Amino acid sequence: MNTSSKPTKLLGFIISNLIVLLIIGVNRALHVEKTGVLVYSQFVILPMLIGIISAWFWRDLNLKTKTIIGYSLINSLLAIALSYLFLGEGVICLIIVSPLILVFVITGAFIGKMMFRKKNQTVNVSIVSLLFMVFVVDSIADHQYENMVSDEIVIKASPSKIWNNVVAFEKIKQPNNYWLFKIGMPSPMQTTVTDYKYGAGRKCIFSNGYAFDEKIVAFDVNKNLTFDIVGQPQDPEIMGHIDIKRGQFLLKDNGNGTTTLVGNSWYKLRVFPIWYYDVWAESITRNVHLRVMDHIKELSEQ
Repeated sequence: MNTSSKPTKLLGFIISNLIVLLIIGVNRALHVEKTGVLVYSQFVILPMLIGIISAWFWRDLNLKTKTIIGYSLINSLLAIALSYLFLGEGVICLIIVSPLILVFVITGAFIGKMMFRKKNQTVNVSIVSLLFMVFVVDSIADHQYENMVSDEIVIKASPSKIWNNVVAFEKIKQPNNYWLFKIGMPSPMQTTVTDYKYGAGRKCIFSNGYAFDEKIVAFDVNKNLTFDIVGQPQDPEIMGHIDIKRGQFLLKDNGNGTTTLVGNSWYKLRVFPIWYYDVWAESITRNVHLRVMDHIKELSEQ
């Protein structure tokens, strides 16, 4: 590739990301800051737009497939870096979103390559117009999604021996096994309670010192502890994109000296597309459950 093509190549990286960053900033100012929701289009349509805009700058460079994929990887890394610097996203969140961004930047680059080969500019305009229309409609549409995750373990102890450890427990000393916890995502460490009764306050404290404030709304001794989340930290690594609504522990006496402990959590997801992010939300919630429940099991079986 001759040196005259270098400015064009660099413009493909810079202009595409700056345009999309500007669109996100305007969109957040108009919609997201009011609703707190990050919509489908920001993780699908806009990465495709990065690829398409870049392809326009690269249209005369005769790039091969491997080169387009490599350039798209650079574009994705640049988009992620700008999100970290200007949009306040946490490192763990960006790790989670990076595969989605990469896939659709590559998709956009190949769509753009096909678009700008054609002489028919009507096709090009229609594709961009369609993407723009989807983005606008998606940005102003209502987005609601709630889910419940449930896990259970068997503990070799009676419900009466387990109960107090369910209501509150001392610091978890076991090392983290879940890979996201290992690389820095806050993990649950301890719970405290103001009293062992209905209506009492409860806190779930995480490894970075942040705490979820909870209120006990069901206190059926040895059977059911249910609590509503009344306050949650705005740590970008765990919050802002999900609202934890309620948690619950159910104890079922198996009649043979063991107890089945069930952990349930209800949450509202504030980031879309659901088909991608709910996989992560379920995985994280499940591993929070299991870390707490394994600790309760260890305490109760001593």
